[in-house]
Amino acid sequence: MDEQTRAKKNAGYYAADMIEDNSIVGLGTGSTVFFMMERLAGRIREGLRVTGIATSFQTERRAYEYNIPLSSLHESDVIDIAIDGADQIDPAFRLIKGRGAAQTRERCVAEAATSFVVVADKGKLTDTLSAPVPVEVMSFAVPVVMKRLSAIGGTPVVREGIKKDGPVITDNGNWILDCTFPLIEEPEVLECAINSLPGVLSCGIFTEFTDKTSIVIGTPEGVEYLSL
Repeated sequence: MDEQTRAKKNAGYYAADMIEDNSIVGLGTGSTVFFMMERLAGRIREGLRVTGIATSFQTERRAYEYNIPLSSLHESDVIDIAIDGADQIDPAFRLIKGRGAAQTRERCVAEAATSFVVVADKGKLTDTLSAPVPVEVMSFAVPVVMKRLSAIGGTPVVREGIKKDGPVITDNGNWILDCTFPLIEEPEVLECAINSLPGVLSCGIFTEFTDKTSIVIGTPEGVEYLSL
């Protein structure tokens, strides 16, 4: 196991051990979260009682493989703890998410959660958010949204599938645009501007959950736990 993989495993396992008995748990998407689910499955075998709410089909499939009981927001609209990854994390705990094209469902789960725990390795920490911003868009609206994103200083491109011709299709049946900005000075303002565009479901900038966010940074030797 290389150092980055060990770091992700350490972060995921630490976060899984934060889950209390009889909790409703938001299950994020991504490789670090899958380590959390691996550890969570072990705790369930030891007697822990939890119910998960998955943020993607991929996470749902992994939960079935691990025998993690699942529910939905229709049945449990208050989540005790949501555990998810991030593509970038700034010092104010503002995030860029969406490399897995699941940011819309991830936002819904984070909104419902009492506590939001982000698991990552040190490479995700940054002084200023700068990664391309994923934007989930109705296919019908893609040309207009791309034009509007360009007008506010972005360079949007349609995310193309791997081992599939054409655009990536989200779990909600929409397209993903990856939009690069030369500088994201005010993430809150940019998030609001993108999310207000007609045809956009959700972008990957997350600024509204900082008051309930904690960060678990994995290292090859252990973890660093960060809170504001």
